[in-house]
Amino acid sequence: MSQTTATLPTALYTAAQVRELDARLIAAGTPGFELMQRAAHATWRALRRRWPDAESITVLTGRGNNAGDGYLVAALAQRAGRQVRVYTVGDPQQLQGDAERAFTEAQAAGVELMPWTADAALQGVLVDALLGTGVSGEVREPYASAIQAMNSSALPIVAVDLPSGLCADTGRVLGQAISAELTVSFIGLKLGLFTGEGPSRTGELVFEDLQADCTIADRLDASALRLCETNLPKLAPRAPTAHKGSFGQVLVIGGDLGTGGAALLSAEASLRCGAGMVTLATRPEHVTAALVRRPEIMCAGVESTYALTALTQRADVLVIGPGLGQAPWGRSLLSLAPQCQVPQVWDADALNLLATGAVALPVGCLITPHPGEAARLLNTTVAQVQADRPATARTLAARYRCAVILKGAGTLVADHDGRLALCDRGHPAMASAGLGDVLAGVCGALLAQGLSPFKAACLAVWLHAVAGERAGQLGRGLAAADLIQTIRQLLEEQSPCRK
Repeated sequence: MSQTTATLPTALYTAAQVRELDARLIAAGTPGFELMQRAAHATWRALRRRWPDAESITVLTGRGNNAGDGYLVAALAQRAGRQVRVYTVGDPQQLQGDAERAFTEAQAAGVELMPWTADAALQGVLVDALLGTGVSGEVREPYASAIQAMNSSALPIVAVDLPSGLCADTGRVLGQAISAELTVSFIGLKLGLFTGEGPSRTGELVFEDLQADCTIADRLDASALRLCETNLPKLAPRAPTAHKGSFGQVLVIGGDLGTGGAALLSAEASLRCGAGMVTLATRPEHVTAALVRRPEIMCAGVESTYALTALTQRADVLVIGPGLGQAPWGRSLLSLAPQCQVPQVWDADALNLLATGAVALPVGCLITPHPGEAARLLNTTVAQVQADRPATARTLAARYRCAVILKGAGTLVADHDGRLALCDRGHPAMASAGLGDVLAGVCGALLAQGLSPFKAACLAVWLHAVAGERAGQLGRGLAAADLIQTIRQLLEEQSPCRK
């Protein structure tokens, strides 16, 4: 069964898990060469659908099973009357098993086979069959030069199973990686296709299960769950006798001088996503502007923890950090949060202060770091965070005993019990200030309505990303507040207020 992004499976696997699935299929009675043939046919179908007028096909092969897929694609294209050339980057003499058999089939079909050289002539649609899921270290020569040549050719590239040089587990570029327009992936979806550099290297993604017995995959726990409409947590419908006290009071704390809008965005997002009551604790200078913009939000000007204490005693959920700053005012307000025995969302400067050791995070919270904040929390670098985003999210969740939203391309949601979810939605127009403040407010509202931190994070991330897609259709210039009404509509579609 071939699937495009609209209907992709939700299970995401590591490279080792996909190899285990492949081994189980073979053990269950499907010969490895037959799986290779099915993969080649799936790639050839996808290539013809994407480029129906392509008359020239150039395949670059390595020396593993990924190369075997490429040789069989070349044979299919040759028999279909296309002009086909294969450049053997990996030595064909080192091929073994099914890959060697595929090489022989390409020879029998009359495919032109040539060793790779730096001046090789690339033409038509390029098929990347260089490196599969087995590569772990930096890409070495001659593969690195072949990848550079393909990327700089300006020709369309289809990647077989995985863009060569992309880590299947993390989405990290291993020195050099193919930038494909189309990737046809097999048996199980690789986690690295969806996070880190994966989304920018994969292009259009088509999945082919190679007619596998679905019960085989069901018996192997996935590494992560891809969030989609069918597996999102839902809020319960509201009873006819419901009142504002039934859906919690969210207290948003933040908005130092010059950053009052951040806390207001969080408060407005909480209100629009169904919190029964929302209070904004901010600098007194911001109260008038906040009430003018959104009079439904209770707004309190606070100068110290003394003024904040009474507000925290009435709150069911805290959202702290948007616009908080790291000056004495913000530090003072944050120091009160660990004493509050309610669900909490920590964002922005609350996380930066947490990283300094100035305050401790209560158990069972939800934190929402971007890669820079995550690096500070783990005393590492942004590059190291991005090199293995799944491990970073899991480490944060375990270290702080919390749920984590690690923002960025392929946003990850991790829980301290080991669960990992991924959101592959969103839009480049979302690269705009204030969107994280909106996300924090959405999380607070969902916590107030009874969802656990992990479930609230999963639903909030998906709502936020899909709202970004809709609002981002106009392109550049997306403002954070543009998302709030769209998130409200999406939430109602997912969890209707009435039965």
